[in-house]
Amino acid sequence: MLWRALKDLPMDGSHFRRQTPIGPYIVDFFCPAKRLIIELDGGHHNQDEMASRDLERQRWLENEGYRVVRFWNSEVSSDMTAVMERIYVELYGSREAGAIHLEHRRKRKTST
Repeated sequence: MLWRALKDLPMDGSHFRRQTPIGPYIVDFFCPAKRLIIELDGGHHNQDEMASRDLERQRWLENEGYRVVRFWNSEVSSDMTAVMERIYVELYGSREAGAIHLEHRRKRKTST
C-alpha cells in the first residue's frame, strides 16, 4: 500500500526506491534526493531484542547522514492520509509547501 502511495507523490526529478541496501542494512523505502528512509514496523518490532536492533540500526543510518522515519504497519493500513502527510512534510518542510524539483547527487567513484 505504501509503495503505491509513494509513487503518487509529486516529486519531479526524484523518487523512492524500495528495499535498498545502505551499508550493512536493507531499508524499506529510500529517497536519495533527501537521504530520507521510511521504515515500516510490524508488531514484532515491539519486542525488546528487535527494538534494540532497530535502535542500533537507526543510529548507524543517522550517523551516516540519513533521516529515518518509522511507521507501524497498522498506521499505514488505518490512516494512510496521516502517513503520507508526514512523509510530505519530511520531504518539503510543511504540508503547505509546494513540491519542488529534487535532485539526487550520486557519489562518483574516482579511480586512482
